[in-house]
Amino acid sequence: MKRFCLALDLVDDPSLIAEYEAYHQNIWEEIRASILGAGIIDMEIYRIMNRLFMIMETEDDFSFTKKGEMDASNPKVQEWETLMWKYQSALPIAKEGEKWLLMDRIFKLA
Repeated sequence: MKRFCLALDLVDDPSLIAEYEAYHQNIWEEIRASILGAGIIDMEIYRIMNRLFMIMETEDDFSFTKKGEMDASNPKVQEWETLMWKYQSALPIAKEGEKWLLMDRIFKLA
């Protein structure tokens, strides 16, 4: 199993943040199927103010490239991503079109 940690910001508007959280209380079934079908075993998103932190646990052969290709050919995922972009705001260091950015682990206790 692999673990990845990613970060993204939200538009700093309390009503939009509340809407974003509401969508994530009951994600579309097609999105759940897409996540699991890509080899993601578990996913959690945490928020402090408008900063998001995602933890993904994946199968050993998980690939962001493969996930991206699957997402690009899935109209329902594209619809979800377009909708979510209303609420999301790229980190200042993001390149054009980047959303979630991988974080570097700087400490591990054991």
